[in-house]
Amino acid sequence: MYWIALLPSRDEERIAWGWRALQFTPRVAEVDEAILLEVSGSERLWGGRGRLLRALVKECEPLARARWAAGETALVALALLRMKLRGDGPPEHLPQDLPLDALSAAREHVRTLDRTGCRTWGGLRALPRAGVARRFGAALLDALDAAYGDKPERYEWLQLPEAFDMKYELAALATTAPELMWSAQRLLSQLQVWLQGRHRGVLALELEWTLDLRRLNGVRLPSHEQLVIRTAQPTQDIAHLRRLMNEHLSRASLAAPANYLRLRSLETVPWGGINTSLLPEDNVKGERLHELVERLSVRLGEGNVVVPCVTEDHRPERMQGWVAARVAREQGTSLPPSGMQDAIYPPWLLPEPLALEVKRDVPHYFGPLRRLTRLYRIETGWWEDGEPALRDYFIARSEKAGLVWIYRERPLSRTLEHATSFRWYLQGLYA
Repeated sequence: MYWIALLPSRDEERIAWGWRALQFTPRVAEVDEAILLEVSGSERLWGGRGRLLRALVKECEPLARARWAAGETALVALALLRMKLRGDGPPEHLPQDLPLDALSAAREHVRTLDRTGCRTWGGLRALPRAGVARRFGAALLDALDAAYGDKPERYEWLQLPEAFDMKYELAALATTAPELMWSAQRLLSQLQVWLQGRHRGVLALELEWTLDLRRLNGVRLPSHEQLVIRTAQPTQDIAHLRRLMNEHLSRASLAAPANYLRLRSLETVPWGGINTSLLPEDNVKGERLHELVERLSVRLGEGNVVVPCVTEDHRPERMQGWVAARVAREQGTSLPPSGMQDAIYPPWLLPEPLALEVKRDVPHYFGPLRRLTRLYRIETGWWEDGEPALRDYFIARSEKAGLVWIYRERPLSRTLEHATSFRWYLQGLYA
């Protein structure tokens, strides 16, 4: 077996380093102050121990040279790491010459054993086992046997949680929302590790901060405040999430100073990766369109960034609506209703249908209109309050305006259906 011991630079990075280590081996455990990896089963996948170590050190940067060590057992790797931290080089013979204080189980007995002249693992192993067990307990012998590989080492392997939920204590009280961003970046970095480890893409996050005060000017305050950050497409791009969060925080306000941050995932989906192309024109650097739309929606307001959306309605003036760009993808755009493709629609619709003058049953628009096509009939809107829309559409020609799109309203009563007097409207123009 081959074990690697890592020591994070800061205590708050222990979880993130442990999650990063899971991409190299499923056997990762937190033991004492270090993170231990058993990598013998995955060495071939990484092209040998040397390449695996280089990849691990690069992934866990900034990782100082003295902050990792390797050995044939977990306790040997941990002992070598502790010696490196003290500035001591590895002994000539392993594990016999390792000092006793580098073995966790022997630390409380080091002073007693030192008075007997026993200072190394080899010296302890040479003592009578029965006497050591009576004097120091069987746990010391079990740890020594595990360190030599004579007894299996048992650890609780690290596993990624099903959902991301992490807290962070602020170094100083934050009095404004933008001040939270510096600490939120640490949580976002750990979120990225979790997303990559779970192969998930995030759609919604919640950033929550704990207020340091319970009352302000006699007014009772909530214990927490939060904001929700949503994306139109699942992502693992923390740079995009950082920009979105920064936009949200720049417009938020704190009811009181905050002392804790909490980031948790609200909605995630399986991550399918990013579609790439070999064509240079498809690999344009910079922000994607949907990311720009999301950021502008936060900055300008959702009601100010809209896109057209097709709706299921046969009335031309209602076939298209405007919805917030950020939620357009969630709502989707429907296909035109059945039969609409049979009509020849003009490129320009009037904001409101224009009532036409009728002389001798002929509609006029800059003169009399001459119908060029057969009627196109729609009957719709009966589900709404008021009268349904009963219309006959025509393409007509005006001597001055050219081709126009007109319709006549048919009466509801069947007795008047063949009446010669109709109300005519202009609805569209052809370029």
